[in-house]
Amino acid sequence: MVTSSSRPRPTSNLPVIANFDSIHLTIGAGVAIFHLATSRVVVCYHSEHKYWFLPKGRRDAGEDSGTGAEREGFEEVCISPNHMNTLTLPQSGYRNRLLPIPLRHRQPQAHNSDAAMSSFVTEPVWTQLMPVTRSAQYMLFWYIAETLPPEIDHSLSQKSIQANNVYIVPPPYPEAMTLAERIELDKELTPRHDDTGVNEEEALYESYLLSTDDAQQKLSGTIMADVVRIGWEAIQVRMKMEENNRSASQS
Repeated sequence: MVTSSSRPRPTSNLPVIANFDSIHLTIGAGVAIFHLATSRVVVCYHSEHKYWFLPKGRRDAGEDSGTGAEREGFEEVCISPNHMNTLTLPQSGYRNRLLPIPLRHRQPQAHNSDAAMSSFVTEPVWTQLMPVTRSAQYMLFWYIAETLPPEIDHSLSQKSIQANNVYIVPPPYPEAMTLAERIELDKELTPRHDDTGVNEEEALYESYLLSTDDAQQKLSGTIMADVVRIGWEAIQVRMKMEENNRSASQS
């Protein structure tokens, strides 16, 4: 059996110099959405073209890339009720928020803020450059996120209904909350939402909550498999760090 640790991992390309004006560049964002309580991740399936992928798409004008990733994760997820050996939710979209994780990166720390003291960040774990046409470039940022607690999900759903079904940006992950504390909030299955796709193409998408190994197998050969790997390994590292901190404080 091929496990996540034995799969070949992609390597970064060498740095490049390239210039694109606004009409020749599209910026997008994608996300691996983890359901922490069941150690699973959301993976989409194109029912017509028969391939697996993580939710992604173009960010809206004026929208932050991380927020765009959260929104696309919600809009693209339409759950199929029939998939063997998976935890599934019929015709659903998952509200989600970026999950701060321990991650090596090259960004400077913010000054004079609580975030500057944190060991965890919500930076992209991979960035891809792909051609859209012969003259247009696509830049895609990949993020790690988690499904929202049921209580917060319900609150945002009510606000969205009151606002004529406008997408409501979720609150960020609480800086002081450990992952163990977060999992305790999931005493019921993550809420589901019907018809979250925004066009006919997205109506063809099915999505499933899969184990991380199963997800990486279905996404094998793509950067998306490594997005899942990085996210899950970082989640485990964070849980261990928090467990060690808790033990140290009690001794």
